[in-house]
Amino acid sequence: MFQKITLLLLLLVLISCKNSGSNEKDKIKEARWILGEWESKTADGNLSETWKKVNDSTFQAQSYFIKEKDTLHFESITLQQNGEVLSYNATVKGQNSDKPVSFKLTNSTEKQLIFENPKHDYPKKIIYTQINEDNLVAEISGTLEGKATSEKFAMNKTK
Repeated sequence: MFQKITLLLLLLVLISCKNSGSNEKDKIKEARWILGEWESKTADGNLSETWKKVNDSTFQAQSYFIKEKDTLHFESITLQQNGEVLSYNATVKGQNSDKPVSFKLTNSTEKQLIFENPKHDYPKKIIYTQINEDNLVAEISGTLEGKATSEKFAMNKTK
């Protein structure tokens, strides 16, 4: 009888550990809709972001803003699940000594991810909102030169 109870308890512990381990990855799994190639063409230039899955806890992206033939902005992004924390780490060429700036996920729904870093100069908040399978809006906001500022980038999925 003692062996059966011990075996049952051991089995319950193993199942609990397995379930809690899979729950830790749920935040990045919920962000799968961001994967792919996205583009926004405007009179100011073309913005493109390419998101790829590296592994079960990491997505990576490259973001370019090109006007005519000049690359005006280049950014490497890592979306990283570490335990229960999902971080958006952006490295902008020529800024912050080319070191990443981290934004923590502060809120999410099935179709929206909100990342914030109140200590960063600009932006302080980054929001990705899925409109449908082929469209999303990326928004950055914060205080720039003493004024509340927000920029939105509507993007279409190309692949």
